[in-house]
Amino acid sequence: MRDAVIVEAVRTPIGKGKPNGSLAHVHPVELLAHTLRTLVERSGVDPALIDDVIGGTVDQVGEQAMNTTRYAALSAGFPETVPATTVDRQCGSSQQAVHFAAQGVMSGAYDLVVACGVESMSRVPMWSNVPPGKDPFGPGVAERYPDGLVPQGISAELIAAKWSITREQMDAFAVSSHQRAAAAWNNGLFDAEVAPLGNVTRDESVRPGSTPEILAGLKPAYHDPAFAARFPQIEWNVTAGNASPVNDGASAVLITSTETAARLGLRPLARLHGFAVTGSDPLLMLTGVIPATDKVLRRAGLRLDDIDLFEVNEAFAAVVLAWQQETGADLARVNVHGGAIALGHPLGASGTRLTTTLVHAMRERGSRYALQTMCEAGGLANAMILESL
Repeated sequence: MRDAVIVEAVRTPIGKGKPNGSLAHVHPVELLAHTLRTLVERSGVDPALIDDVIGGTVDQVGEQAMNTTRYAALSAGFPETVPATTVDRQCGSSQQAVHFAAQGVMSGAYDLVVACGVESMSRVPMWSNVPPGKDPFGPGVAERYPDGLVPQGISAELIAAKWSITREQMDAFAVSSHQRAAAAWNNGLFDAEVAPLGNVTRDESVRPGSTPEILAGLKPAYHDPAFAARFPQIEWNVTAGNASPVNDGASAVLITSTETAARLGLRPLARLHGFAVTGSDPLLMLTGVIPATDKVLRRAGLRLDDIDLFEVNEAFAAVVLAWQQETGADLARVNVHGGAIALGHPLGASGTRLTTTLVHAMRERGSRYALQTMCEAGGLANAMILESL
């Protein structure tokens, strides 16, 4: 079986997912097209050689309907003969695109493939694909979970309660995310991965002046009397400050085999070493990163101590801190350039955004192995391991 390597990785700056956000004026198809265009420009590949473009988008409705990835490839100027598809594994959609793309290369189905993702949460708000009064779960799920499932914010509160994670711990983690992201920008560590879009050159949600004192003044984001009665263990410590914001952005990576990379004169950034996906309790919902990490390490024949860098998506600080408690990972090696709490979380783009940041951080730090994992709605998680070459 062939290997699969990443030879280029780019992302847009990440804008606030609000009407006044820096990228709110950009159609989501054009956001993704910008990364695809930049990807081929920086790599120097002929886009006609691309066998497929696999993209992630979560809210596939309105301006993100009708196979967004296909129209982004056309807008980017790719030949009409280059196919494209759009996948949805919730927040892990574009990480799943990486899995599919790499597995296609390893099996021989592809020689050169793009994995990518986009989300414009200013133009297509979260949950806009579920019309009011409609049930996306169905009667079988209602029968299996008669007390009802809960929103992600409540899941984050349940995780904080189960793992005894305090407000102070979550706020401190959030502050660290902003500090790391600001330092990475100030030290030019994002220059190689970011593709400026017009006059938008930096991530808009990073707050260098964030402090524990400022975050301590924020009110609980998800307090609800009905859930408080149902879950008396919740202390209501999740706030807008220790959770990821809503954002606009796109990202893309170019994947091929070592042999094809050599033939085309491309420089591999990292080899895709192993993959895992897991399901977990859909009530807690966001804890799948814990078994996914264990599963991908076992499949790769590696131990946690072998991993130099981690990217664990910061949907909520509680998720990363619970994962750290269970795995024992050193937080100094986790999200070293900041995470989604600071950089932002444009849902469909986040998987390949994490990958993009990770491969560049690996090269900058001389790391051998890195692990990426993401929690996803419905009790799902992706995990993969990258190896430097």
